[in-house]
Amino acid sequence: MLKYAAKRLGMGLVTLFVLATATFFLMKAIPGSPFGAEVSQMSAAAVEKLYEKYDLDKSIPEQYVIYIKNVLHNDFGESMTRKGISVNSIIAKALPITAKLGGVAFVFSMVTGIVLGIIAALSKRQWVQNSVMIFATVGVSVPSFLYALMLMTVFGVILQWLPFIGLKTPLHYILPAFSLSLYPISMVARLVRSSMTEAMKQDYMVLAKSKGTSPIKLIVKHALKNCLIPVVTYAGPLVAYLMTGSFVIESIFSIPGLGGEFVTSVTNRDYPLMQGILLTVCTLALVINAIFEFLIQQISRR
Repeated sequence: MLKYAAKRLGMGLVTLFVLATATFFLMKAIPGSPFGAEVSQMSAAAVEKLYEKYDLDKSIPEQYVIYIKNVLHNDFGESMTRKGISVNSIIAKALPITAKLGGVAFVFSMVTGIVLGIIAALSKRQWVQNSVMIFATVGVSVPSFLYALMLMTVFGVILQWLPFIGLKTPLHYILPAFSLSLYPISMVARLVRSSMTEAMKQDYMVLAKSKGTSPIKLIVKHALKNCLIPVVTYAGPLVAYLMTGSFVIESIFSIPGLGGEFVTSVTNRDYPLMQGILLTVCTLALVINAIFEFLIQQISRR
């Protein structure tokens, strides 16, 4: 176990180093200045001080060394567009918002997907099975931002049933969380349906039926336990997807999370903020995947 943990840690650190390096040089390759028209209205001395503040007066290799040293100390510097505000403070403020939205979407995705998968596997009515599979096919085929725009237009603008700007009340979570959840729900439903169909054919299930085990106990105690293994395997990437896939959704619904901040940083060429958010999200994804891999190993041993 210690050897495996050390291997995972080493791979994670190498991944973060490669990402940090690639992000840095890609940011430098983007044409244009992060300060835009602001520089044209400043004196030469002020411009020189501004570039010196962000180490832009140094060569690219020198900037890279400084950047890596700061990252190692968990210091992403100061935002280029929000004077006097550090990137760390922006991320610390936005991350809980993204985590809450992702958490709501995760719970909703898992519960709904498992229920739909069980219904599709056990229902003897063909139209029920077909309906679930059609929903699953549409869910994995259509991008989440199209669902978001459709839901916003219908339930927010036309019917005016639900709010769609920000996350001020529990009602504000419904549209963005549902938009994020449609793809995961479809994937979980497919996994559970396939696993449940196979599980119901196994000898231990036939034996349990012959002993007069109730249908609910048969599903929960016997079939569902084995069916959840592929779902747990998918749960790790799912959490990472909900943390990163919410970028566009947060922008559409004007949610001040990591996604909204990232889109704004790209638009404004705020290099420190872009780099800080990317590394933060990548670190979270690596940690979450490692945790779920450990859980999968523990479940498989039982």
